[in-house]
Amino acid sequence: MHKRQQPGRRTVLGAAALGAGAAVFGGAGQAGAAGRGDTGRPQELPVPLIVGHRGASGYRPEHTFGSYQLALDMGADVIEQDLVPTKDGHLVCRHENDITATTDVSAHPEFADRKTTKTVDGTKLTGWFTEDFTLAELKTLRAKERIPGTRQHNTLYDGRWEVPSFEEVLQWAEREGRRRGRRVWLHIETKHPTYFRGLGLGLEERVAKALRAHGRHRKNSPNFLQSFEPSSIQRLGKLVDCPKVVLLSTLDSRPWDFVEAGDPRKVADLVTPEGLKWIAGFAQGIGPDLTVIIPRDKDGKLGTPTSVVEDAHAAGLVLHPYTVRNENAFLPADHRRGTDPNAYGDALGVFKAYLGTGIDGLFSDNPDTALLAAAEFRKR
Repeated sequence: MHKRQQPGRRTVLGAAALGAGAAVFGGAGQAGAAGRGDTGRPQELPVPLIVGHRGASGYRPEHTFGSYQLALDMGADVIEQDLVPTKDGHLVCRHENDITATTDVSAHPEFADRKTTKTVDGTKLTGWFTEDFTLAELKTLRAKERIPGTRQHNTLYDGRWEVPSFEEVLQWAEREGRRRGRRVWLHIETKHPTYFRGLGLGLEERVAKALRAHGRHRKNSPNFLQSFEPSSIQRLGKLVDCPKVVLLSTLDSRPWDFVEAGDPRKVADLVTPEGLKWIAGFAQGIGPDLTVIIPRDKDGKLGTPTSVVEDAHAAGLVLHPYTVRNENAFLPADHRRGTDPNAYGDALGVFKAYLGTGIDGLFSDNPDTALLAAAEFRKR
């Protein structure tokens, strides 16, 4: 049985220690180097850190300033953005370019003719897509809760917020940083980069340009860049120096850029010592699906932790797996409580199980719950 790591000493993530291609992040239980930002003040992140997944999406519609602000106010260490482009080349924050479920676009008769069917990364979708709208047109829409059946309470905020642009998020982070006297960390994902490059809407150059305009392109800048496509991370590595994380889906899946390039490797190959060494050549961390860290058994219960945490640390990589949510529907079977799939289960138990493996951070829709669990692992 894989040995579980006990709660470690509170450590810091040293921004100045982030090398281009090497990862001296300071893993759980290890002292990290203290970094200094452009202001000269020490900048630190605790280990394990908590990433507000699409903000605080358990409580507000995802990727809205309501969600981002609440996550920050709750104390999330890092706030996540997913980026997709508009027709006129602006970057906006949506988990997918299909905005059917996350905006009120279907209620706008002026856009009825924009509804279409597309194939994105091998999946056929019918709806409305960001790349068919200008930024000005998207700004006439309002965000809404993506899963109203599960999070009915979030529908209270339907229509309250616009779709934020990445530029607006960077400005918001600067304002909040000045107000709080510390930099606001972001976890920024390029969504479907191969697909968009094929449309002439390459994401990496646009992300790099925006980061450079705000001085967030350096090794010690307060953001992580992430993508499910390793080639996107490699491309970003030629444009900016900030730390980068390769996202990894389930073990039997293949990154879409691998599919397009005819690369037969699966995620299972990338989390072997050899695969992790390859990733460490151009990234500083991995963001695996939770089941890569602790698989679920045939009954949907938590199984035995794998060696991926130990192997990734040996390769010099940090781990920011995704995503723990409080509702029964998303929890392992042995941590559900009652029969209502939308009710909260034993989320704290799940957080503790994953944090106990020695991961360096964790994505959650519920930053407050995650931080409560993480506090036990930040003590001596």
